[in-house]
Amino acid sequence: MTDLTGTWALVRAILRRDRFRIVLWTAALAGLVVLTAASVKGLFPTQADLDEAAAQEAGSPASIVFNGPVQGLDTLGGQVAFQLGSFGLVVVGLMSLLMTTRNTRAEEESGRLELVRATVVGRHAPSTAALLVVGLMNVLVGAVVALGLIGYDLPTTGSVVFGASFTVLGLMFAGVALVAAQITENNRVAGGISGAVLGLAFTLRAAGDVGDGTLSWFSPIGLVQKARPYAGERWWPLLLGLALAGGLVVVAGVLAAHRDIGAGLVPSRPGPPEADRLLSGPFGLALRLQRGSLLAWATGVFLLGAAYGSVANDIEEYVRDNQQLQDWIARTGGASLLDSYYATTLLTLSLIVAGFGLQAALRLRGEETADRLEPVLATPVSRWRWMASHLTMSVAGSMAVLAAGGLGTGLMVALVTDDIGQVPRLLAASLAYAPAVWVLVGIAVTLYGLAPRIALAAWATLAFCFVVGMLGPLLDLPAWLVDVSPFQRIPEVPAADLRLAPLVVLTAIAAGLTWAGVAGFRHRDVG
Repeated sequence: MTDLTGTWALVRAILRRDRFRIVLWTAALAGLVVLTAASVKGLFPTQADLDEAAAQEAGSPASIVFNGPVQGLDTLGGQVAFQLGSFGLVVVGLMSLLMTTRNTRAEEESGRLELVRATVVGRHAPSTAALLVVGLMNVLVGAVVALGLIGYDLPTTGSVVFGASFTVLGLMFAGVALVAAQITENNRVAGGISGAVLGLAFTLRAAGDVGDGTLSWFSPIGLVQKARPYAGERWWPLLLGLALAGGLVVVAGVLAAHRDIGAGLVPSRPGPPEADRLLSGPFGLALRLQRGSLLAWATGVFLLGAAYGSVANDIEEYVRDNQQLQDWIARTGGASLLDSYYATTLLTLSLIVAGFGLQAALRLRGEETADRLEPVLATPVSRWRWMASHLTMSVAGSMAVLAAGGLGTGLMVALVTDDIGQVPRLLAASLAYAPAVWVLVGIAVTLYGLAPRIALAAWATLAFCFVVGMLGPLLDLPAWLVDVSPFQRIPEVPAADLRLAPLVVLTAIAAGLTWAGVAGFRHRDVG
């Protein structure tokens, strides 16, 4: 038996278990590319529009921070790469690190890997199988991106290089996640380390692109963007990225040979001899399990809100000569362009916060499938109390993260405009989106209670709301389809007056969906 014995059997097992995740990730990224290409065509229908946009974006540090380096912005392909590049690469990085940790460190933490290793399976077969599957996903994503852009009549060479940059970036972060999985024995910590590296990569890329470009070379995101799709393509930065990915895999293999199965190179610290009194109840346990996630989401949304707020003074000049972009931002009749920008910013932040709400609600399913629920229910804790504890984290936590986003936006707007009154105004406006987030949480709870095997389909509702909210006006979607999204029922504050009726109705819908999920869970078997 060799170290790789059983690899292909494990590959088949992962493909069977994660087939829906693979399809969803690939389809979501394909949809993102196609919709972005369509929206860019809508925003810049003529060469004059492209030239004006290129001149404005080249002189806007905020645009460069968010989107990437100034490359070929006077072409349609260059604009697609600019508008999609950094965000799409971050999504691919998230896909790779989440799928890698799921199939490596999470398997060890649950104890399943030890059972697998008890069969005829080599030491490095599980991690190799995980890398092969994640590598296949990244190749599929790269191919879909390239073919989708070629289908929009964009230059073939630029489309292939752009798609290849997605693949190479994903492989690099698969290597990062594999190294992190050797360091710690906790899957969430491994994911946090990988996510921190992704955040650092974005920060270095942003700082480098705003400066002389030197720092960008030290970022995986900046490195693949040096391939310059649609702007004089070059392949050697992608080859450097592949070499880096291969080096990370080798490092992970060396580290794996120096630790025990189930353990990490950094041993976990022993806990206190006595548990805190807060852990005596289900709410304290839910808070303990989700506090790290809550803090991370709140910090990230706060910083993103601050980034959006930092360009408040420049937004009117940025869109002044582009009527299509003005129409996209100023969707509320009679409102100022700046207030419409604030409304669009808060809508974007609320859609992101809905991701936290879904993650917190679906922790119910994670606790059940990990066999940690039954020991809790064996105590005097009822099913209702257990669900209520996690739902409190989802409902109250989403409000806290929304408040963090509104506070970050308001503080930065106040800083750049010298108007301190914007802080409470934008903070209050951000909380208006809480009922819409709760509706998505209610959908997740309903699926968990009534059809737990498809509970993850709740993420599809967020994808739908994102497409409708961000690209609905550009894609000219029918009004009835747009109105299905709960986020579109919220008044676009602060550009519009706040009306309580939609908030009350959405809260009632969320409560009804949650009640249906709780009732369904109370009448089905655990597991």
